[in-house]
Amino acid sequence: MRWIQSFLVAVSTYSALPMPQFGWNRQNMKYAICFFPAVGILLGGALWGWYRLGLAADMGGVLFAAVSVGLPVFLTGGIHMDGFMDTVDALASHQPREKKLEILKDPHCGAFAVLYCGVYLLLDFGLFYALFAAAEVAACCPVFVLSRGLSALCALTMPSARKAGMLGAFTQDAPQKGAAAAMALLSLAAALGMLWLSPVPGGCGVVFALFAMLAYRSMAKRQFGGATGDTAGFFLQTCELAALAGIWIGGKLG
Repeated sequence: MRWIQSFLVAVSTYSALPMPQFGWNRQNMKYAICFFPAVGILLGGALWGWYRLGLAADMGGVLFAAVSVGLPVFLTGGIHMDGFMDTVDALASHQPREKKLEILKDPHCGAFAVLYCGVYLLLDFGLFYALFAAAEVAACCPVFVLSRGLSALCALTMPSARKAGMLGAFTQDAPQKGAAAAMALLSLAAALGMLWLSPVPGGCGVVFALFAMLAYRSMAKRQFGGATGDTAGFFLQTCELAALAGIWIGGKLG
């Protein structure tokens, strides 16, 4: 029962799906972060279903890309994009670390957040359009699991910039070594899935995702003193964009 509650807590927090609600406690939060990548399975399945429908309906690339960009927002409620926007607002401020952390908590949306969100969505649209034309969408489906596995792994192995907040709630009672090992294995499984579906493009996508993770870890420690829920959302979004870019570039190389 505890494992089921942990699963439901993770899915209800990180997706917009209606789920039974439970009060958070040390028992059902202990393994909740281990179920974070389950939302990625949902997103990957939704993208695959949309792709197959697009092929069956002889759909144009523009419509396919537009809905593909929207799927993660619709199915997650935009929780990770919110973190991306807060983080770019803080980074663009060029303020001391303490002020950047305050900006992360500010509920208001700054100009830089809007600008970079628009740029992100345009790049995401362009990549999905190109990948649909190149018939490389299948390798994109495990990306949603890979990004969440790596995001959880970073959350478990990086210092926390502040103890309070959602990220702390999901990590403070988790068995650190066991959960980190599980997330590493799950990330590896997603990476192998990408390689199996499309060896060269999938492999490039994995490499780009890993580079995004290394860059994020360095940035978060330097700029914020560690990870927060917002920076974790920033990483997840940039990891997915980097992986899609890698798949597209790999398709050109292959």
